[in-house]
Amino acid sequence: MDRINRSILCIDLKSFFASCECVVRGLDPFTTPLVVAEPDRDGALTLAVTPYLKAKGIKSRGRVYEIPKDINIIKIPPHMRLYQKMSKDVINTYLEFISIDDLHIYSIDECFLDVTDYLRMYKMDAYELAKTIIKKVYDNTKLTVTAGIGPNMLLAKVAMDIEAKHVKDNIAIWTYDDVKTKLWSITPLSKMWGIGHNMERHLNELGLYSIGDIAKYDRNKLKKKFGIIGEELWYHTNGIDTTLVSEANKEEAQEKSISRSQILYKDYYGYNIPIILYETITILARELRTTKKRTSLIGLTIRYNKNIGGGFHHSMKIDDNTDDENKLYKYIMYMFDRYYKNNMPIRMIGISLGKLTDNNQYQISIFEDFDKIIENKNIGSAIDKIKNKFGNNSILKATSLLSDSTIKERNSKIGGHRA
Repeated sequence: MDRINRSILCIDLKSFFASCECVVRGLDPFTTPLVVAEPDRDGALTLAVTPYLKAKGIKSRGRVYEIPKDINIIKIPPHMRLYQKMSKDVINTYLEFISIDDLHIYSIDECFLDVTDYLRMYKMDAYELAKTIIKKVYDNTKLTVTAGIGPNMLLAKVAMDIEAKHVKDNIAIWTYDDVKTKLWSITPLSKMWGIGHNMERHLNELGLYSIGDIAKYDRNKLKKKFGIIGEELWYHTNGIDTTLVSEANKEEAQEKSISRSQILYKDYYGYNIPIILYETITILARELRTTKKRTSLIGLTIRYNKNIGGGFHHSMKIDDNTDDENKLYKYIMYMFDRYYKNNMPIRMIGISLGKLTDNNQYQISIFEDFDKIIENKNIGSAIDKIKNKFGNNSILKATSLLSDSTIKERNSKIGGHRA
């Protein structure tokens, strides 16, 4: 099977939450100033706004009080059951055209479709089929769709994010010929799928400010600094992605795994959730060391507060089996930055470590500092011994003293979930 020359559609439902609210009220989202937010609270987060408001410069995830007072907005509270039902209706429309094996549900409002093997049957090219599917979605649900088309999942996604939302027919086609002219020109870096603000900051420190800067940078240097993430980033900035939609659907085997989850006592956001994620990784890394295991599969689950609902779960394989909490944290933050939608209030996190192996063997990468590995291992072992003797709160990181930290309370209880 050809992995690099496929016909992939990345389809997004435009202003999904706000459009759903308009549809059930018989309103046109392109002429209606509707905002999905908790009513009667000017400081409430705007979870979604209609395309009409976006055209006026109103952001999807801002605050209600930031909307100009001269706009007579309609404020509607979120209705997740409605959005889930309409999302299901859209997915069923996709399944009128392709098999479920060729559909990857990325989020409640976004999907990947591999239409490679259907074009001959429908006697259409990818653009014609995308246009047909978009019309069918609108006929069935009255929802407007944008679509990116590419030879792989990455280019389809970026075509949709960067171009499709701004063209008249809501469809953008990117090929490998567009990598240097379109992909490389993207700046700031966080506009690119898979690069969060934290990663953008680290890359800027290397003097990298456009996607082309990363693509032209030494791949080995990126791998040395960021591990497998750096190498993947180099491939992606060169338009290379060999992941198949059918592979993205497969659940990773986790016969041997450990996990921890935590329900949070308040809403957390992108600026303070890293404390919780790091504390959770620290607990799991200690368990790995105690049981003499390493992991090569990391999973992250995020759930938003009950008024909004939803969230995400994703996992990633790593090439180097590890029990190093700093490495694990770097991978977790990479996934978080990639999939978290800014300003969504988080009320539950879960981290799992799978594909566990015994730590009696270790394959050293030529990009790793062996002395540093041994130093980190010795530090971890020393901390474990202190905690085993004097208690979990006997030695803490400085971040554990911050008000957003929950580790001291968790350490005093038997907390978390173990798989």
